[in-house]
Amino acid sequence: MANTSARMLRLLSLLQTHRHWPGLELADRLAVSERTLRRDIDRLRELGYPVHSGRGSAGGYQLRSGAAMPPLLLDDEEAVAIAVGLRTAAGGTVEGVEESSLRALTKVVQVMPPRLRRRVDALRTYTVTAPAGGPHIDATTLTAIAQACRDDERLTFTYAAPSGEPATRLVEPHRLVSLKRRWYLVAWDLDRADWRIFRLDRLTGPAATGARFRPRDLPAEDAAAFVAERLGSRPTRYEVTVLLHTPASTVEPVVAVTGGWVEAVDDDSCRLRLQVDAFDWPVLVLAAVGAEFDVIDPPEFRHYLRDVGRLFLRGGTA
Repeated sequence: MANTSARMLRLLSLLQTHRHWPGLELADRLAVSERTLRRDIDRLRELGYPVHSGRGSAGGYQLRSGAAMPPLLLDDEEAVAIAVGLRTAAGGTVEGVEESSLRALTKVVQVMPPRLRRRVDALRTYTVTAPAGGPHIDATTLTAIAQACRDDERLTFTYAAPSGEPATRLVEPHRLVSLKRRWYLVAWDLDRADWRIFRLDRLTGPAATGARFRPRDLPAEDAAAFVAERLGSRPTRYEVTVLLHTPASTVEPVVAVTGGWVEAVDDDSCRLRLQVDAFDWPVLVLAAVGAEFDVIDPPEFRHYLRDVGRLFLRGGTA
C-alpha cells in the first residue's frame, strides 16, 4: 500500500464484509506482513472497531457488531447508494421511517465531498419516483418479523384473511418480500403444514415465541419467485387485455414496476394483459404508458373507462 492511511481504509473495507478472514489471506490482500497486519488491527481497535481475533490453525480476524457505532467507511458508490435508498425510504410504504430517513439523508449529504453531492443532486433532480400507492406498513411490525426470520424463531400473529374472521397464526418465518406495492411474509404455517404467504397489511401483533426451528427448504428458486408464482396462480375477477399503439419497449418499463404481461404485435403496437380484481389499477397503468389503445377484453372495462372519461371531462370543463 502507498501509505498507512490508505492501507487502513482498505483493511476496514474488507473487514466490514463481516466474513471471517484468515490472517495470511488478509495480509496477502493488503500486501503486508502478518506483523504489520496485527499493528493495523490494533489501530482499528483503538478507534472503536470491535475486531475479534482467533488463534491456531483456524485463526483470523472478524469485525463484530459493537455497543457503539464507530465511523462508517463507505466508498463513492456505497455513499451514493445510501443517499438514494434513504430518499426512496422517505416516500415509501413503511410508516415511521419517513422523518428519520430525511434526517439521515441530510446528514449523509452534508458530509459528502462536492463530487458526490453533485451526483446525488443530479439523481434527485432528474428522476421522478412514482407514489408508492400501496398500504403502509408499520416499521415496528416489519422489524419484528425480519428479526424472527433472521433468528429462525417461530412467530405468532393475528391475520385477517379476505374470507373469514381474523385468526391467530403460528408460523416459521422465512423471508419478507416487497412486490407490486405490497409487503408479504413467506412462512411455513404450522397449523396447515404448508408454505403460505401473508400480506403484512392484514397482519397485526407479530410476536416472537422464543422457540427456534430448523429452516425448511422453500419449494421455489427464492422467496420473491415463490410470491410471484402464488400471486400469479391466485384467481382474479378480471383479465384485462388491451392493444396499445406503441412499441412494446415503451410499455415494458411500466410493466416491470406495475406488473402484467406485454407482447409485441409489430414494431408499433403491443398487447398488454393485466389480472385484476378491480378496474382502477388498469386505468392508472394506461395513464402511465400514455399511448392510444383499444380495449379487447372484458366489455365491462370499456364501460368503466367511459364512466371515468365522462367524470374527468366534467371536471376539466368546470
